This record gives sequence, C-alpha cells and structure tokens, in this order.
Amino acid sequence: MAMGRSAIVLGGGGQIGRAVTRRLLDAGWAVKVVGRGRRPLPAALIERGATFMTADRTAPDALRRAVGAGADALIDVTAYDAEDGRQLLELQRDIGALLVVSSSSVYRDAEGRTLDEARQTGFPALPDPIPESQAVVEPGDATYSTRKVALERVVLDGASCPVSVLRPAAIHGPGSTHPREWWFVKRMLDGRPAIPLAYRGRSRFHTSSVLNIAELVAVCLDRPGTRILNIADPQALSVGEIGTTIARRMRFEGALVGLDDDRFPAPAGRTPWSVPRPFVLDTRAAEALGYAPVADYGATTGEICDDLAQRAAGRDWREAFPILAGYPYDLFDYAAEDEILAISPARRARS
Repeated sequence: MAMGRSAIVLGGGGQIGRAVTRRLLDAGWAVKVVGRGRRPLPAALIERGATFMTADRTAPDALRRAVGAGADALIDVTAYDAEDGRQLLELQRDIGALLVVSSSSVYRDAEGRTLDEARQTGFPALPDPIPESQAVVEPGDATYSTRKVALERVVLDGASCPVSVLRPAAIHGPGSTHPREWWFVKRMLDGRPAIPLAYRGRSRFHTSSVLNIAELVAVCLDRPGTRILNIADPQALSVGEIGTTIARRMRFEGALVGLDDDRFPAPAGRTPWSVPRPFVLDTRAAEALGYAPVADYGATTGEICDDLAQRAAGRDWREAFPILAGYPYDLFDYAAEDEILAISPARRARS
C-alpha cells in the first residue's frame, strides 16, 4: 500500500490523467492534479480527496508554483517536446520520480519510414510486435514524433531521479478529445446499412486503454527506475474485431464489409486504425516489471460508446470532437462509400 505518498499529475483533466488519478487514489496516494482548467476534474475524484490547481505550463514559473514543496512522484501526461522536458528537469530536485507519457509513433523502420510521414513515404514495415529497442526517429521540431523523441532524450539524459517513459499506441477511454470509435459510432447512429472496411478489415493498429496506462504508471512508481516501456492492450484487435465489438454495444444490425483494395491511403473504409501493415507493440518489458493488464478493448467499449453518444447528442460532432474534425480527409463521406460499395468487389469482414 502506498499510504503517505504524494503525486502530482500534469494534464490531469484529460482521459489519461483522470485514469491515473483514480488508480493512484485507489492505492492510497495523495494526488494533486494540475491543468489549464479547460476540463474540470470529475466531482467523484474531488470527493475522494484529489485536489486541482489551475496552471498553464507556458507561463513563467507556473509549474514551479504548482509543484510547491514537491512530491514523491510527478506524472506528466501532456509533455510534448524538448522544452517541456527541460521544464521537468528544473523541478526534479523536489520530485522523487518522474513518469512521462510519450508515444509509440516514434518508431521507424529500416528504410526510415514513420507514421508521421506515411502518406508521403509509405507505411513503415515494423516488427510484429515492436520492441522498445526498435529504431526511432531523430529528435527535432519537424513532426509530432520527432518532438516526442526530443522530449524523451532530454528527460532520460538529464534527470538525476528515476524516469519512466511510456509509449502507448491508439489511446482510448471515456472523455477522449480524439475518440477514434466515433468513426463507427456515428455510422451506426446514422443507420448506415453497410460500413466498408479498408484492407478487408484485417488491419491491426494496437490500442491502449487509459486503464492499462494507469496500471503501468502505478507499477512504475512502486518500482522506481529509469526505463522506456511500451504500453498497449492485451490483444491487438483487427479493425473488423473492433467494429464487431462496437456493433454489439450499439445493437447495429447492418453489415461490416471488407474491401479488397490494398492501396494506401485507402480510398474508402479508412478507419482511424486502418493500416496496410501491422502496428503492434511488444509489452513484455512492462510485464517483466510486474505489470498485468486490467482491461481489454471489449471490456471498455460500452462506456466509450455511451460517452460519445451523449457528448455528440444535439450538436455538430465537429464541435464535440474537434481533433477528429481536423483529420486531413472526410471521415464521413457517405456518398463515396455508397459508390464504392456498389461497384467494388467486397466481402463481409471476418473478425
């Protein structure tokens, strides 16, 4: 039991931060959540003893004031680049251990291909599964992934306290600002009779539940050390399996139709998980540390679907989920789907 220990969660108002806060409260930690105040901490967490402080990390000395006298652990779920890493190093003398959430998008293949540039260079051919030892992009300011690597390098090279860096994949959980499940949920709410799936619905892009991320955070803090760990769900479901799981919750009676077309990017049926090659994380290093998953995709889907339907009810979905609205293609081009379903060889996706 972790009675008497204190933790600070930076960015705690979002889906990862809420899950981490709940998990640490369960373990007896005193938890202070720090955020910009745009997303209030749920009342249930406040009632359980979590405190909330509004702070903008871009403001001078904001994080120093938030940390105050210090804590046994600082968990940063929103750190993005080298500057954010340097901010954390300035706080470390008052922190027992650091934990930083990075991203599995940092991996590159032998040809240098990455997720960030897949539209220009082709989708990377990575090991199945991908170990933490896989090559990563060079640090810099060019892309999301190069910034995440720069963040990792700064904290790992400069910290004098234990640092755990976590690399999740497609994060999911209630309260997401980037809910990939909406691709399916909206179609089902709209009563689409058939939903096309690129690559015959066989794509596997590993998902990471916020509950599993929070569990690994707790394990890392119980076993302080410096390491990089992948974190993902126990199974890497195919898109067809994800769709079937959501359809069951939504009581969808239409068809999931796998398209026989291997082009990338896919011209239709392009879900947020649709990739021409597997992107699956190896989580054995986390398991060797003592981590065991606490949730699989199916166990968490119901709450996610209910949350999405409620948040989008009576409003434009683009307002509800602005990050999804920023995708570089139309997520809901029903006219194109109708056309391709009528003329393309297709078969029902097998899960």
